[in-house]
Amino acid sequence: MITVNALGDACPLPVVKTLNAIKGLRSPDTVETLVDNPTAVENLRRLALSKGWSFSSEKRGEAEYRVLLGAEAGAESSGEAPACYAPPVRKRTVVAVTADHMGEGDPKLGRTLLKGFLFALGQQEELPAAILFYNGGAFLTCEGSESLEDLKALEGRGVEILSCGTCLNFYGLSEKLRVGGVTNMYSIVEKLAGADLVLRP
Repeated sequence: MITVNALGDACPLPVVKTLNAIKGLRSPDTVETLVDNPTAVENLRRLALSKGWSFSSEKRGEAEYRVLLGAEAGAESSGEAPACYAPPVRKRTVVAVTADHMGEGDPKLGRTLLKGFLFALGQQEELPAAILFYNGGAFLTCEGSESLEDLKALEGRGVEILSCGTCLNFYGLSEKLRVGGVTNMYSIVEKLAGADLVLRP
C-alpha cells in the first residue's frame, strides 16, 4: 500500500498526488490518501468512478479522512517516463484567461480557484496549444503572480503563453512580464477562431 498525505492540501492537489501515486504502482495495489475535508473525499470518489477503480473511505477525526483506491499496476502509465517525455499536445485547444480570478463572487476565492485551474491544467495528459491572457488576465503572467511557476512549467512543455500588449500597457505591466510573449488582438482573434476548443475559466 502507498500512503499519500494530502492533509491541508487545497484542490486539486489531493487528486493529483493520488494519480501520481497510482502511476507508480508496480503490481495491483491500493493507494491510501489522507485528506481533511469531505469535498476532497468526493473528488477522489469521482476520480475512482471515472477510472473504474475500487473506492472506500472512513472519517477518522474532525478533520481527517482516509480514502482507499484500488487500481491495477501502472493504471495511468507503466514505469517511469523518459527524461525527454512530453505529454501529447492537443494542438487546437486554446485557453482564454480574461481576469485575475475565476468565476463570480468572492475575489479572494476566485483568485484561489484560478491558481488551482492553471496548476491542474499542467497536470493533464493533453495540453492546450496556447493560453491567452487579456484584460485583467494579463496580471497572471507578470511579476507578483502566484501562477508564474505553473505557467513557466507549461511553457517549458510546449504551451504558448501570450499576453495582450495593449492590456499590459494599460495596466502598466509592460516591464513586469515574467513569462511568455506579447501578442495583439489580431493574433488573439486568429488563435480563438482557429481553435477546435476554447476554454474560458
